[in-house]
Amino acid sequence: MTEPRRRRARGAAESLGAVVLGFESIIVFLGGLAVFGLRVLPEPIPSWWGIVAGSIVALAMVVTAGLLGHRAGIVVGWALQVVVLLGGFLVPALFVVGLVFGAMWAYATIKGAALDRQNAARAADAEPTNGD
Repeated sequence: MTEPRRRRARGAAESLGAVVLGFESIIVFLGGLAVFGLRVLPEPIPSWWGIVAGSIVALAMVVTAGLLGHRAGIVVGWALQVVVLLGGFLVPALFVVGLVFGAMWAYATIKGAALDRQNAARAADAEPTNGD
């Protein structure tokens, strides 16, 4: 009988960031519905593009949550925070969403990375050295 495969250990920055992006993706999709319902897009653009854009950004957040184990995932997450803030020019409430989730994203990435470094230092101290 084979042993079950062990899951990769996730750091605090990866775990916290995934939670933030997961919840934010729901809010961003709802923001896309608001853009559609309020019909705030410039005249030549059909209002249904609000739903499309909200869905694409929400999907990008879910995919990025899965990529947070890589440095590029963190960078893409920051770019998505900027996209949400820019949505505030269409629906001002998205400025509030962008600020709140941007602050949570900053906390998750900065404090999570500090916790990961602290945990790595503790693990290194706990490892027995050769001959000691």
